[in-house]
Amino acid sequence: MKDGPHIARIAALIGDHARAEVLTALLADRAMTATELADVAGVSKATISAHLAKLLDANLIAVEPQGRHRYFRLANHDVAHLLESLMGVAFRSGAVRLRGSPREPALRKARVCYDHLAGELGVLAFDGLQHKGVFNNAPQSELELTETGHTWFKALGVDAVALSAQRRCFCRPCLDWGERRSHLAGALGAALLSRVYELGWARRAKDSRVVQFTEPGEYAFRQLFRS
Repeated sequence: MKDGPHIARIAALIGDHARAEVLTALLADRAMTATELADVAGVSKATISAHLAKLLDANLIAVEPQGRHRYFRLANHDVAHLLESLMGVAFRSGAVRLRGSPREPALRKARVCYDHLAGELGVLAFDGLQHKGVFNNAPQSELELTETGHTWFKALGVDAVALSAQRRCFCRPCLDWGERRSHLAGALGAALLSRVYELGWARRAKDSRVVQFTEPGEYAFRQLFRS
C-alpha cells in the first residue's frame, strides 16, 4: 500500500541544478527578479523563465508584481525549512561544492536561515536559551516558553505573547547544517534576529545570507546567552 503525499515531483524539481541554485539564493528571504536569478543559476533569461514557471506551479516560490518588474521569493517558511534540512543532509553526506565560496566561513559563523539566525552564533543562542530554562519542552518540534522565557524575552524587548498569536509556528528548533545542532526558528527566532539588528549588533551583508556582527555586538550577543 502506498501512503502519504507523492514526493517524487517535488524532489525532481529541487534536484535540478539550476532550480536548486535559485531556491538556495531565495533562502536569504530577499525577493529577486528573473534576471538576477538567471545570473545566480548561470542560465539564460528564457531558461530561467521555464524553471520559475515550474517552481511557481509547485508552490515552492511566489511572485510579487511591482510596476514593470516581478519579484520572486520562497513560498513560505515550510519551503525554507525543507531546503535548510536538505543542506544538512547534503553536508553530512559529503555533498559539498568542489569550489567553496570565500564567504563560507562567514556563513558558518552567522547567517540568515530565511528570517532567523543560523550558524555558530545561532546555535550558541539556542543552547544558551535552553540552559536558562526558557523552554519547557525542548527538544520537541514546537517549543513553548516558560514564565522565565516570557520574562527573558520581554527584558530583551521582544513581545512573545503577541508573536504566539500569529498564524505561523511560534518557535521550534531548526537543525543547523554546519553545526549539526539546532538554532531557533519560527516567529520567535525571526523576532530575536530583528532585535539584534535594532540594537545595532549586526547587519546583513550585501547580496549574501551572511550576518556580520560588530566586535562589540558579538561580545554583547555572547554575553546575553551566557549561563
